[in-house]
Amino acid sequence: MPGMFIDVEVDAGVASNAELVKKLAEVCAVDIFAAKDDGTLQIVEENLDECVLCDLCIQAAPAGTVRVKKLYER
Repeated sequence: MPGMFIDVEVDAGVASNAELVKKLAEVCAVDIFAAKDDGTLQIVEENLDECVLCDLCIQAAPAGTVRVKKLYER
């Protein structure tokens, strides 16, 4: 479920790549991304609205595979 103001979409290939998941978790200042025990991506939904739109997650993944959606800009 998206936050009230922000939603994040991550392609399945990135979400299942333990190395990229670790990188996303490391770069996010507000802990939106975490790794599950099996190394796949978990989006920490309660942190979504803490996003500061820094784009570090977008830069950490292959182009177009992580999308930050501003729900207040329809």
